[in-house]
Amino acid sequence: MDSDAGHTHAPQEPDATQYWEARYGEAERIWSGRPNQTLVEVVGDLPAGRALDLGCGEGGDAIWLAQRGWQVTGVDISPTAIARASAAADEAGIPTKRIRWQAHDLATWTDDGPYDLVAASFLHSRVEFPRTEILRRAAALVAPGGHLLLLSHAACPPWSAHHHDDHKPEFLTPSEEISALDLDERQWDTRIAETRSREATGPNGERAILDDGIVLLHRH
Repeated sequence: MDSDAGHTHAPQEPDATQYWEARYGEAERIWSGRPNQTLVEVVGDLPAGRALDLGCGEGGDAIWLAQRGWQVTGVDISPTAIARASAAADEAGIPTKRIRWQAHDLATWTDDGPYDLVAASFLHSRVEFPRTEILRRAAALVAPGGHLLLLSHAACPPWSAHHHDDHKPEFLTPSEEISALDLDERQWDTRIAETRSREATGPNGERAILDDGIVLLHRH
């Protein structure tokens, strides 16, 4: 007889890898393949060097950086996303030595760095993960003279399944983000900390104006 017979157990939340593999399995492509426009605007004038793309997804930002001379490391928890990113880079004609792809959980991922740019674009998840801790460790990989760029949602997009949830995710404002990171002010200065609006198109062609939080920090 099953020793658990007669007992009711709450369903277990999937771990982060399972969640994101299922998410990427919903369609042949989840994201547009284009780089985030704000990243393009902010990074466009920076001299190319070594870049780290945290939660790189299907590779849009990493490929754009590589096309502009950056040596890129793209990390994402989903092997499916990494496989698609690698295929997209091949299709774009990016030399394999220009981008290093890694399928790894950022909660346990480590790297020696250093990087001239560490970027995290919309690094949010419905599955619990230590986001601020991950970003603090990533900040430690920024070389002197380098930058940490964080792009985040200010609110759920109107087409999001969680837009009307009573328990929708809470997003930090730029000032809250900086405060949570708690970086040494003697080593860092803030170049950008603001919310910007942009036009966006949803998966079914919906048009909306979205607000994004932007934090750009420079390491002395």
